[in-house]
Amino acid sequence: MEKLVELEILGLSSNHSQSGSFTLVMGEVEGSRRLPIVIGMFEAQAIAIEIEKIIPNRPMTHDLFRSFAESFKFKIEKIVISDMKEGVFYAKIHCNSNSTLVEIDSRPSDAIAIAVRFSSQIFCAEKVMSEAAIEFTEEDKREESKKEIKPEPQKVAAKKEGSLKDFSLDKLNQLLEKAINNEDYERAARIRDEINKRN
Repeated sequence: MEKLVELEILGLSSNHSQSGSFTLVMGEVEGSRRLPIVIGMFEAQAIAIEIEKIIPNRPMTHDLFRSFAESFKFKIEKIVISDMKEGVFYAKIHCNSNSTLVEIDSRPSDAIAIAVRFSSQIFCAEKVMSEAAIEFTEEDKREESKKEIKPEPQKVAAKKEGSLKDFSLDKLNQLLEKAINNEDYERAARIRDEINKRN
C-alpha cells in the first residue's frame, strides 16, 4: 500500500507572480516539509471562509456538497493528494456510505475546501511529497513562527474603504452585515478582524 503523509493547512496568501491566484501552504504534521499548491481565487475564498468561520448568507458550492453528502449519509473519510503530472496536482476524496467506500477524483483545492468543512484528514502520497515538497530548516521554522500565518483573502478595496480603524464599532457591525449580504467575504474577513481587535 502506498505511503501517505498527513498534512495540515499552514497558510494562504496571494500569489504575486500570478494575478488572481493564491498559494496554499500545507505542512507535514510529523515532519518539516512544506507543500505549496497554487490555487484559484474562488477555491482560496472557499477555504478561507470555512477556516475563518464566516457564514455566507447563501450556501457556496462546497457547502452545497456538504449538505448533499450529509443528507444522503455520506462521510468524507479523508482526502489524498495522490499524484502530480507536469506540475499539476491531482487528488481523491475518499467517501464512505453504509460501509461502501468510494474514491472521487478532484482538484486538490476543491478537495481541501471540502476537507475543512468535514474536519477530515488531509494526506499526500509520499511520492508527491518527495517530488514537490520543500524541506524546512530549524531557522526557517523560527522565521515562520514570528509571523502569524493565516488565510488572507484578497487585499482588494483596502484603499477604497479607508482605514477600518476610523469607524465606530456600530458602524463596523453594519459594514460587516452589508459585506456578507453582498457576498464580499474578503471585506467581511477584514471587518471581522478589526471588530475582534477591539473586543
